[in-house]
Amino acid sequence: MKCVKRTIVLFAAVFAAASVAQAQSASPSLGPNYNGARYATDAYPGFDSEDEIVKPERREPKWFSFITGPKKDSAAEQMAYCQELVADGSFSKAAKELDNLVRNWPTAPEAAKAQEQLADIQSRELKDYEDAFKSYRYLLDFYSLQCDYQAIADKMYQLAGVLRIEGKEVMFVRFENLVDVRRAYETCVLRAPGAKWVPAAMLTIADLRVKDGQKGEAIKVYENLRNIHPDSDEAKVALAREAAVRMELLNEHAYNRFRCQDTIGFMKMALRTCRPEDAEAIQGYLTSAQELIAEEAWRATKFYDSTTRTKRSAVSAYERFLADYPLSAHADEARARLGELKGESE
Repeated sequence: MKCVKRTIVLFAAVFAAASVAQAQSASPSLGPNYNGARYATDAYPGFDSEDEIVKPERREPKWFSFITGPKKDSAAEQMAYCQELVADGSFSKAAKELDNLVRNWPTAPEAAKAQEQLADIQSRELKDYEDAFKSYRYLLDFYSLQCDYQAIADKMYQLAGVLRIEGKEVMFVRFENLVDVRRAYETCVLRAPGAKWVPAAMLTIADLRVKDGQKGEAIKVYENLRNIHPDSDEAKVALAREAAVRMELLNEHAYNRFRCQDTIGFMKMALRTCRPEDAEAIQGYLTSAQELIAEEAWRATKFYDSTTRTKRSAVSAYERFLADYPLSAHADEARARLGELKGESE
């Protein structure tokens, strides 16, 4: 009986170890969270979910590999061959053979080095920035412990900036590609949440959301940036930009009392913490929001001053309006009408 139990325990341990090993080889690793500022489980509101982004999968040997596959019989020989191609300046061919090495010998010691060199060639020599970004991402996802994680994450962030400037090329025509560029920045933040450039990346992500007409999502990113990095210069910029976007949303939609009150509350908070150079604009937003809610209150007040209502209810409505909105553009009119009603009562 003891022998059977020992066998079961041993089998369970072996099965668990095999499962872990299989999971590590079959799926991307999370990678080191250098600087230790954030965790993989932390939420990033305003970012696209993993379900909306195509996840990288382990590359496999190509079809008809006897024709398109590697030229050598081992990873070491293939790597040496790739270096000969690089030395000769045959960068396109070298990139193809480095890719073949990673596909056919993914667990070989040369695989991580080949993947990094492939990304470097795509970026520096071939100027194929989109593929270079994907190659660096693949390196972090599958070989995070076999590369300089921070250096690669930094390269990805730099490439995201290049992609933002260069745009996307289709049939030799370049055009602005807001979604892919934004997702590139999001990828950088999610893979290196402790990097020094994260606040700037998040500010860019929010700005790209605004540019793409997704103002509600932009507000989530601005707010998250302010919460995660409250002392950063980017957080101060985000506060002013969020104020502007909130005011745009308020003006674009039909009157909503809750939204108006929420905007007023935000503007009051922003005035207490904003940069001096942003105070005038934010005060203007606050005044405009207060005028919107006062205008709605005025219409409600006028409703009580009609032939179907009593003078007492009208007097009460005007008094309440003046108490709540003494500086409203309708304040003088309210005082005058209140005087008339009270005079009639006497």
